[in-house]
Amino acid sequence: MPIPQEAIDNVLNQIAPYIDRYIQCQKSSSSKRPFVLALTGLQGSGKSTWTDALVKALKAQNHTTINLSLDDLYLDHDELVMLRTSNPTNKLVQARGQPGTHDMALARSFFDSLNNGRDILIPSFDKSKFNGEGGRAPIDMWERIPSSTQVDVVVFEGWCVGFQPLEEFDLQKKWESAARNVSTGDYPTETLRYHSLEHLLEANTNLRSYCDLFMGPQHLDFIVHLDTTDLANVYQWRIQQEHALRQRTKESMTDEEVIRFVKGYVPAYELYLDQLRQGFFDTSTGDGKGQLRVVLDQDRKVIDTVLYA
Repeated sequence: MPIPQEAIDNVLNQIAPYIDRYIQCQKSSSSKRPFVLALTGLQGSGKSTWTDALVKALKAQNHTTINLSLDDLYLDHDELVMLRTSNPTNKLVQARGQPGTHDMALARSFFDSLNNGRDILIPSFDKSKFNGEGGRAPIDMWERIPSSTQVDVVVFEGWCVGFQPLEEFDLQKKWESAARNVSTGDYPTETLRYHSLEHLLEANTNLRSYCDLFMGPQHLDFIVHLDTTDLANVYQWRIQQEHALRQRTKESMTDEEVIRFVKGYVPAYELYLDQLRQGFFDTSTGDGKGQLRVVLDQDRKVIDTVLYA
């Protein structure tokens, strides 16, 4: 579903002062690093569509802009297979997506290349390979940005970008509390009890490594968060997307498969969304970073924006 230009303009108008201020400061810096604009959102919220629209709008403002999806940092197919077969009881790693299913060395290489004077190679993961299990595209198919190009903005999109690890005690407390709750209805939003504490703590440790290496507050300059007031909307959004895909290609997941798919992401929403909504950056430091929460309704229309500054 296309995003109204008015919504894109409104979001970009709130980000633009941060980008302009950052680029101005970079002019007197000996180390040039692009402004990293993160875009995070719930499954089905339209992250890819929003990314494409923001990249187009930034280029129209004469900002040299590139984008990377967290999905393009997945482990290659053989490594994903090895991960799930060596952890058969861990539901969180039976499919790609969770922290621990991405290639940390590849992430480090990409983000290091942003400010070391080398060509920038943008990784690519082909989700259609291996009957939909996915695999990394050949490196000669990756987009290459010559070292002579001064990149102004990197748009970094991913479903768990902006999530930050919990202390073990806090995670255990959430898990124990969830064990007493029972979701009702077709779209479960309380799923922690279906996972062992050990597996959740392992994902939390992996998330900590991600934040330390490339997606913590110290690595990002602004974050746009596509959110909603009702987590059950995530299921409906993904079902809508699959129905649209079926009309175009005659192939898609069934509604039941979508529900199973989304349930794999809900544990992380239960653990980390509250913290993200409270604010990703410490705005008291005055370091010029900001966050924008974009609230979507059941039809993915923007009903509110909240700037954390």
